[in-house]
Amino acid sequence: WPWRDVYVFLLILVRVGIVLFLFPFFNSRLIPVQCIVGLCLLLTALFFPVVNLGDTRLPTSAAGLFRLILSELTVGMVLGFLVQIFFEAVSMMGQVAGFQTGFSITNIIDPQNGVQVSILSNMASLVALALFLTLDGHHLFLRAIKESYEILPVGGLALKEEPLMELMNRAGEMFALSIKMGAPVIVGLLFLQAALGLLSKAIPQMNVMIVAFPLQIVLGLFFFGISLKVVQMVTEKYLAGLGPLLMNTMAWMKG
Repeated sequence: WPWRDVYVFLLILVRVGIVLFLFPFFNSRLIPVQCIVGLCLLLTALFFPVVNLGDTRLPTSAAGLFRLILSELTVGMVLGFLVQIFFEAVSMMGQVAGFQTGFSITNIIDPQNGVQVSILSNMASLVALALFLTLDGHHLFLRAIKESYEILPVGGLALKEEPLMELMNRAGEMFALSIKMGAPVIVGLLFLQAALGLLSKAIPQMNVMIVAFPLQIVLGLFFFGISLKVVQMVTEKYLAGLGPLLMNTMAWMKG
């Protein structure tokens, strides 16, 4: 069939492209769309010789091709979502730390997403991305995309309860994970506020606000540094389980 290779290349491009557009850093507004499209085509060309579709029957009608493209879009969105939620948890931790420290009034424009975020949130996201790349998380992710075709071939998608529940659980864990990573800042500044409250009661003539503001910033940045160490440990643990997580999710989505 002369059009089979074209269809295969297109379907691989759909899955790889949606994953890349959801992947942190590559979905940044700082990177021109032409560069991202070129990278998608390059990765597709690299995956094309190694992806084996076997005896998969490709549709001859436009409706059948549209269903396959929609299926590949869903698979790519799931793969990208499972990585994106971790970075969203780190960003949320930075937002909480910035609010507790007093940096919430000095928001800046996030160059990646084009929205206003706390300075600490932006810093935490960049640290998490640097750790992800340093620990070869991108290599692991590319390997998972390749192996996804072995576990979930083109046209093999079947939406079941298990993968949907897993995605909901992962989304719920994002909030708990952000609180765990930001616990040093939250707890440390909570005790600081309690101590300052007792001090204001013990010495009413003292202007606690003058002392509290610089002390809150110094201790907030100190505890935020501890939180970044927690982010490193969480990133290492997350990458250790990312491969099995992606493979299990693909297996659950198989028809």
